[in-house]
Amino acid sequence: MTGRTYTLGQRASFWVAAAVVAHTIWTSAAPAMTYPLYASEWGLNTTQTATIFAIYPIVVVAILICFGNVSDYIGRRTTMLLGLGASLIGVLLFAVAPSLGWVYIGRAFMGIGVGLSAGPSTAAVIEFSAPGQAKKASAITTVAQAVGLALATLIGGALIQYAPFPTRLNFWLLLAIIMLIFIATWFLPRHNGNGGVGRWRPRSPSIPPGLGKVVLAAVAAVVSAYAIGTVGLSLGAQIARDLIGSGNVLLNGATMSVFAIVLGAVGLLCKSLTSRASIAVGGICTVVGMVFLTASVALHSLLIFLGFLVAAGCGYSLLFMGGLGLINTYAPTHNRGGTLSTVYLVAYLVQGGLALLLGALATGWGLARAIDLGAIAIVSLCIITGAIALLITVPHPSHLAVRCNKEPS
Repeated sequence: MTGRTYTLGQRASFWVAAAVVAHTIWTSAAPAMTYPLYASEWGLNTTQTATIFAIYPIVVVAILICFGNVSDYIGRRTTMLLGLGASLIGVLLFAVAPSLGWVYIGRAFMGIGVGLSAGPSTAAVIEFSAPGQAKKASAITTVAQAVGLALATLIGGALIQYAPFPTRLNFWLLLAIIMLIFIATWFLPRHNGNGGVGRWRPRSPSIPPGLGKVVLAAVAAVVSAYAIGTVGLSLGAQIARDLIGSGNVLLNGATMSVFAIVLGAVGLLCKSLTSRASIAVGGICTVVGMVFLTASVALHSLLIFLGFLVAAGCGYSLLFMGGLGLINTYAPTHNRGGTLSTVYLVAYLVQGGLALLLGALATGWGLARAIDLGAIAIVSLCIITGAIALLITVPHPSHLAVRCNKEPS
């Protein structure tokens, strides 16, 4: 690193940070289209395929507990490079996996990569944006997630359906993309976001003084969004194949990409909404989506399933953007990485637990029953989230600044 002479400007750095955000979702979603193939090739049941998904958020949580605030000390760039390196190892293991054990290890490395890079990349998008553009940063982060998910489902579906090596080529392509992002990240400004006080030591992410209510509302919103994603990413391909009757992987991928396309479009169109309004409207959209989901499973209807994807995409986008907007507005810069990691920690913990629960229910009681129970849980979560967002009082940012200056981080 000592001989590096070129550094990206603010605008280019903003988009590189957004690309790292996109990589976290692409890496998460890339295996989703191959779950049915693994099940067929290796004789896996629904619990085992759901476990492939669930290992990822569980490892993410473990990394966030130990290293959630590390980027506040060693810098966003260095932490993102470490995360991208771990993602490269995980994707490589998927690309060459001869058995389920390799996939489990690869999924764990993906979790390490995303655990290290999710918070820093989100914080970097904020810090490389123009002053006073917190809402734009939240919207771009949401769109970056949508792009990553759309690429995972569309490219994955196309390669699996029509290209050779259906369980491998998808991951070789992703490996090349992550390598390019790694190279671009290398040229980010070295010291951006390095604001931790004292020497870093392993510890769980913390909440800055006075931000408890804000973080509670943000966590509830992002958890609700990730719960929606759990249904789509862990069971979506199987829903399309087994219940709706579509055997074409590209068609299934294109169908699931509707969720990502709507997610991104809503993020751009609704960035002027306040965080509370985003959370409230997002919760309503999610409830509508869950109704569509249960109806599509009961009636084996691809058209109704598309309705679920549209409503769920709106719900995810608004909930995630609203929760992130609260952190962008109120969290001080020197605590932002750790605060975002706290939000992601809880969200991924719930996501992993929900994926395992849905997989076990699908194996024991059938996929349709698992979807029904999952929909009830998500609706309940959205109601609680809406109540928290509407009822809490948040302090003025200037009051928080004074408080954080008086108390050590």
